[in-house]
Amino acid sequence: MNPATRHAIFKRLRAGNPRPASELEYRSPFELLVAVVLSAQATDKSVNLATRELFKTANTPQALLALGVSGLERYIKSIGLYRTKAKNILATCKLLLERHGGEVPRTREALEQLPGVGRKTANVILNVAFGQPTIAVDTHIFRVCNRTGIAPGKDVLAVEQKLLKFVPDEFRQHAHHWLILHGRYVCKARKPDCPKCLINDLCEYRHKSVSGER
Repeated sequence: MNPATRHAIFKRLRAGNPRPASELEYRSPFELLVAVVLSAQATDKSVNLATRELFKTANTPQALLALGVSGLERYIKSIGLYRTKAKNILATCKLLLERHGGEVPRTREALEQLPGVGRKTANVILNVAFGQPTIAVDTHIFRVCNRTGIAPGKDVLAVEQKLLKFVPDEFRQHAHHWLILHGRYVCKARKPDCPKCLINDLCEYRHKSVSGER
């Protein structure tokens, strides 16, 4: 795919959704961090249902630590892997208080030292909470980038590196959200909705059809 086509793709995605936002509900960087950790292998909808109640009771590192493991688990037991996530979140709260004055750090290195926080989660926090032009690659973005030809790669890191190289600067801040929403609602895994796709004529997917069937 050439640079002009990529530019046209992101221009259309921007026109369709000028100010995209995370579908996770949060009111602070810390709430976002907790929500993103919980969202691994879970839907944003299920996370929001849990955190709406959790954050009414505890939305700071100190307050979550006061809940303890069993107390936190009661709020998040509807989410997959909730026991592991509860332990990681509480360990993260402890480190935030010990090393960062209770604040969420603004560097990738510091974020990735927190339990349950990998590169993807760190990129989300840096982008959404702190406005850095990072691009977190999840399964939706990985699929969209390979299927369309925007930034094909054998793994998520390869796709991320290509996106950082190929996405024009003017689009980089919101590229993560445009791609994830496109993958979640249009370029779906089992049945991409090609007829409703904003970038249908620019996409390099070989199995496009007017019916949306593969």
